[in-house]
Amino acid sequence: MDTGAASSAAAAASYKQRKEDFVSGLSGGSVAEVNYVVAVGPVAFLLWSILQSRQYFFKPYTPLSFVVDFLLNVVASLLAITLYANTTPLLSGLILVPAIFLYALPPRPPGSRKKLKLPPAAASSSSSQTTAGQLGVLSTKPFLTTYRGLMMIMTCLAILAVDFRLFPRRFAKVETWGTSLMDIGVGSFVFSAGVVGARPVLKELAAGKTTPLMQRLLYSMRHSFPLLVLGVIRLLSVKGLDYAEHVTEYGVHWNFFFTLGFLPPFVALFQSALKFVPSYAALALIVAVGYQVVLESTELQPFILVGPRTDLFSKNREGICSFLGYLAIFLAGQDTGMYVLPRSTTRSSGSGTGSQRKRLLLTMTAWTALWTALYLLTTDYKYGAGVQVSRRLANLPYVLWIAAFNTANLLGICVIDTVFFPGHYNATDARAEKEAYETATSPVLRAFNRNGLAIFLVANLLTGLVNMTVPTLDVSPVVTMGILVGYAATLTLVAVGLDRWDISIKL
Repeated sequence: MDTGAASSAAAAASYKQRKEDFVSGLSGGSVAEVNYVVAVGPVAFLLWSILQSRQYFFKPYTPLSFVVDFLLNVVASLLAITLYANTTPLLSGLILVPAIFLYALPPRPPGSRKKLKLPPAAASSSSSQTTAGQLGVLSTKPFLTTYRGLMMIMTCLAILAVDFRLFPRRFAKVETWGTSLMDIGVGSFVFSAGVVGARPVLKELAAGKTTPLMQRLLYSMRHSFPLLVLGVIRLLSVKGLDYAEHVTEYGVHWNFFFTLGFLPPFVALFQSALKFVPSYAALALIVAVGYQVVLESTELQPFILVGPRTDLFSKNREGICSFLGYLAIFLAGQDTGMYVLPRSTTRSSGSGTGSQRKRLLLTMTAWTALWTALYLLTTDYKYGAGVQVSRRLANLPYVLWIAAFNTANLLGICVIDTVFFPGHYNATDARAEKEAYETATSPVLRAFNRNGLAIFLVANLLTGLVNMTVPTLDVSPVVTMGILVGYAATLTLVAVGLDRWDISIKL
């Protein structure tokens, strides 16, 4: 009996060590390959946009519409990180072929289009605003919903897929230096949170008031508390269940929920610096450059990478020190929100809305070019500083990479949105704008965007459940795809169900 128990314990320990070694991506892949994988999502949304704008395929939203929506906006991204991982340009091409064919077909006659019926969520949230019919200072941008929804879906898919052999190791988080798909995921999560984090700031500016520092801190701590509780729960569950983890990711006790939880109060503190700094982008660069200088000029970098783990700080040095990099990413995202979210108040007749869209696209193009140029200047070995990207350190190149990638992604989706759904920008009252927004956004992507953090928590719970019940390293590709498709469908049904029942879970 003792021999059998010892053998079982040894086998479990061996499998856990295999899993810990397996989840690392070592040196990762190229930036171009990451771009190819992520581009599948926007390309699939392009096909969705053609189906919707020219054929009104998703109006009304039938069960068949839901299946097609799920296949385009969820399964396509899943295929990009599994079966088509080595041929993602081919997958994008296979999606583009029917898109071109459908675009060439004559559009559906206006008389056959059924008027969109708003779901309960949209009707209840806009009932108080649409009575007067006045447009607010901020608008809900369709391309921002699409961007955040696609980002959340890819993140949720990757956190489980990484445990299977069908998921390429170069897509997993790198050990120290390099770039990978999952490295871009955590940074993009923070960047997108920063984009929407600009909303309260813009509302304050529009109202002409300034919230005192202590009030901002108290408000931010209310947002931080649930995230920190989730961080503690994850810590206790991982340690209690002896779940496989990679210590060099964040440290012994730290996890991503702690990083998210500490961001709001620090952002509230740094907001006071805007009295002396011209923008959030400048503040982000000051934080990132200052952190990089400390890494290079002191012993901090070798301490983070190879230092002994002797006390609470050193045991969690990756998570604690990299927090400065994530803070800079959040601030960069907040700066993006400052020019993406506002509605221009100079709505002139004629070509006014067209010129506004053009200004927005030009602004987004300029910022994408700037972040990309700074990234290349920092990382290029011949003409630049030659500093490598490190998600583990969240160093300056990593911050610039995340900012450049996300602004480029936003720009691409904004172009699709502008071409196929100009009605949103031409709306003259809140009700018409709301209806145009519903037309221009996928219900699946809206659902993932609406309860993003709650869905991310459900994804983490399901990932833990799968790993505790399935030997993920030893299953066949067919079983792997079955599990991943079932997991994706479950998350999608939960997200869409919450949206249909008008439930918003704010953490």
